[in-house]
Amino acid sequence: MDGVTGELIHTRLTPSHDHIISWVQDLPGPVAVAYEAGPTGFGLYRALAAAGIRCEVVAPSKLQRPAGDRVKTDAKDAVHLARLLRLDEVVSVAVPSADQEAARDLVRAREDCRGDLMRARHRLSKLLLRQGLVYNGGQAWTGTHHTWLVNDARPQLTQRPTQMAFESDYETVMATLARRDRLDAAIGTMAADSEFTDLVHRLGCLRGVSPLTGFALAVEIGDWHRFTGNTIGSFVGLVPSEHSSGASRVQGPITKAGNTHARRLLVEAAWHHRPQYRIGKTMRDRWDLAPAEARLRGDAGNRRLHDRWVRFLQRNKRGTVANVAIARELAGWCWSLAVMQE
Repeated sequence: MDGVTGELIHTRLTPSHDHIISWVQDLPGPVAVAYEAGPTGFGLYRALAAAGIRCEVVAPSKLQRPAGDRVKTDAKDAVHLARLLRLDEVVSVAVPSADQEAARDLVRAREDCRGDLMRARHRLSKLLLRQGLVYNGGQAWTGTHHTWLVNDARPQLTQRPTQMAFESDYETVMATLARRDRLDAAIGTMAADSEFTDLVHRLGCLRGVSPLTGFALAVEIGDWHRFTGNTIGSFVGLVPSEHSSGASRVQGPITKAGNTHARRLLVEAAWHHRPQYRIGKTMRDRWDLAPAEARLRGDAGNRRLHDRWVRFLQRNKRGTVANVAIARELAGWCWSLAVMQE
């Protein structure tokens, strides 16, 4: 869109960065480009920036749209983005560095592997359940459970097709478990020696934030200085949704907006604050790696979050509701440790 006349210039381009850059450079300058953040990533942004072309990666949820506009096509979206960019009414996302994006890919590969392992285990356990075989010797998916699967459950499957299905599902479980362990080892190595190491050590002063969780939060959120202790909860979608008009204020369930991976990690970590707070060997080992100020702040956060859990339980709050509230406050404590000066 011509910034002076408003004239639209349409064309269809291949995904090749060279093709896009050559077409943009042929336009009368200065030129600015915008595209929506999503599965296309940030490679195009870096290629345009390297060519000296201004590029904005726009947050789709922040785009201004008319209330009655229900038609969404690529062509209409392109024109809409061009108009908003011409008016400078776009909200850009924070573009991670190439190293940060690579670390994020590793963390998300581990997240996908966790989901694959859960589904593989469910398929195996439900196969046995249909045959009337249920493990009751303690916690599932331990060494004892695997011994029971091979030595007790499998011999009771008399039909050859069922045996083949069991072997396929069990092999999938073991292969996925090995893949998860390899990813955990790679993440542990990066967490111990990378640009995020100091941040991981500070975040580890909080209960439930292991080196794996701390590294994942570090690479998913990136620049913590973009937020405050109040706004970090909104970024990860842990604040109540609101539909208010005039003097009425109606709040609903949490928004679940923003970064899904960070939200799941925070909710999972919040459950660790429910039991009585005791400083054990694991916590002391993490504290030894962090500065003294981070240890003091982490200890204060652990005590407050446990006290919050106690008050929620005294008010007979549902555990899931209370845990989300704890996760929202835990995000604020993580932020305070992340922005702490060395």
